Amino acid sequence: MTTPVLTIRDLSVEIRADGASFNAVDGLSFAIPRGRTVAVVGESGSGKSVTAQAILRILPKVARITGGSILFDDPADEKPAIDIARLEESSEAMRQLRGGRMAMIFQEPMTSLSPLHTVGNQVKEALKLHADADDKEATEQALDVFQRVGFPDPKRALVTYPFELSGGLRQRAMIAMALITRPALLVADEPTTALDVTTQAQILDLIHELQADMGMSVLLITHDLGVVANMADDVVVMYRGRMMEAGSREDIFRRPQHPYLKALMRAVPRFAMQPGERLTPLREVKSKAVLAAAHRPVQSAPARRDVLRVESISKCFLLRSGWFKGASREVRAVNDVSLSVGAGTTLGLVGESGCGKTTVSKMISRALKPDHGRVLFDDGSGPSDVHELSGEALTRYRRAVQFVFQDPFSSLNPRMTVYEILTEPLRIHGIGTSDERFERAKELLDMVGLDRRSLRRYPHSFSGGQRQRLGIARALALEPQVLLCDEPVSALDVSVQAQVLNLLKDLQGALGLSYLFVSHNLAVVDYIADTIAVMCRGYIVEQAPAAELFRNPVHPYTKALLAAVPDPDLDRPLDFAKLRTGRFSEPAAWPEPFRLAGQDVGSMGELSPGHLVRMTSSGSMEKAA
Repeated sequence: MTTPVLTIRDLSVEIRADGASFNAVDGLSFAIPRGRTVAVVGESGSGKSVTAQAILRILPKVARITGGSILFDDPADEKPAIDIARLEESSEAMRQLRGGRMAMIFQEPMTSLSPLHTVGNQVKEALKLHADADDKEATEQALDVFQRVGFPDPKRALVTYPFELSGGLRQRAMIAMALITRPALLVADEPTTALDVTTQAQILDLIHELQADMGMSVLLITHDLGVVANMADDVVVMYRGRMMEAGSREDIFRRPQHPYLKALMRAVPRFAMQPGERLTPLREVKSKAVLAAAHRPVQSAPARRDVLRVESISKCFLLRSGWFKGASREVRAVNDVSLSVGAGTTLGLVGESGCGKTTVSKMISRALKPDHGRVLFDDGSGPSDVHELSGEALTRYRRAVQFVFQDPFSSLNPRMTVYEILTEPLRIHGIGTSDERFERAKELLDMVGLDRRSLRRYPHSFSGGQRQRLGIARALALEPQVLLCDEPVSALDVSVQAQVLNLLKDLQGALGLSYLFVSHNLAVVDYIADTIAVMCRGYIVEQAPAAELFRNPVHPYTKALLAAVPDPDLDRPLDFAKLRTGRFSEPAAWPEPFRLAGQDVGSMGELSPGHLVRMTSSGSMEKAA
């Protein structure tokens, strides 16, 4: 029983591209014991995913294994270990292992699941291929595995398509597909990166529970050290294809030795950070605009002014109940939301996926019109209703308020060069001559710490963090006053995330920008925001200065969000039992005086200066406190 399920010895994987080659994995060695979880951590590009692809022999065509061995010892039989590195990718032996005794959960379930087939068919297919089961037996086992992974209605899941499911349920469907064959090894490649913190905690708890039940081994690939601290037994730290450090979870977190591992830990946002403390990215971004601002004479602070104010906005959507039925139901996405963003400050808006955060951002940017309420913008000449602007006033507003998107790759045109991307807003608004726009493009690259020689390159040639900096540069092209940042760092690894967060803080100080920062990561929002508003089911349930909110959370939903954030501190583990039992995002299940049932939308009451919490209409401040 002491023989590892998987043993990697001196593995090397070479990638050939554009006439050149490099080792994406270079002499890697580690083992995965039976029933244990080994986490592989590192930045994007460190070779984590290539290692997983090599194990399952699903490497891209430009990559090949050039050395070493991958020994798989199946605990279900007495046969000697198989060297996967010596098997042909399309051989019968490899096909039996892949998806049968070894399964994989991918990072983005929407791109991994077929949109043309029901979830039930895709899960049953895995069993039919590897266990020679008929349709009746496959259906019974699919229902059982859907129930085990937490689908609320397993029978309905059989006939549901992936686009009909939330992100969390799609990830559960991927887990069901991986586990229906009861594999000996589960490879989980960034399984929770795109999920909000409460859904992430549920998925991690599910993997932990199923592992204990089935006795399988898990290879967890992630850049989130908080996830590693709560899930791993052993940790392997990778950098540029090589192993920098390896050991037990206790050794890695309590006694880190390698400078790279120590640097990764300093780059992670933490709740216990001191006022004014900065994240320390592995490579600092040097913005010339920030350096220039540091040498300007200090000016007196301007008078307090709300550059954006949202007053009691609501938004409903009508959803059809079927393709051919006329019946529809009303979904209230945003309900009586009021917010304000002070000039030169950051308002953090946090909550689970589907709570209405992005809908609020779209109403501020005029992409959607509220059913009730109004959005006011004040550029210094007095507040005006955004949705009543027209002509030149509307053009000025669109210049003043810009968007930074979650996924920089899909928001940048792949057919345009960096120069075309950065100057497009200037061309649309008729600003400057060709030479002036060229100079402005170079200034924008300076602002976000990118080389001016990048102007002729295309988005695909940049890393994720560099693409996000391009997105910020494009947003700054028209010299805006407000940036609406919608999950701008959720897809980035910790070191690049630290770069972008520090850059945003520095640009705010240098240019006097105001931010509405939308995120589901409370630790990130705590680092960058002055004031935080917590949103659930379309309601703002609590709002307070950042320090006050984390020191004294009052609303049960805020407490649940804080409890669900995985902290890279072994002394602050996730309480899976508490997260499993609570119905934190259901207003009708909240305790008094916070319960919202029927038509009662409650009201915001002030506990202390700047600290507001939503209570039922008959609730009292004394009970809330």
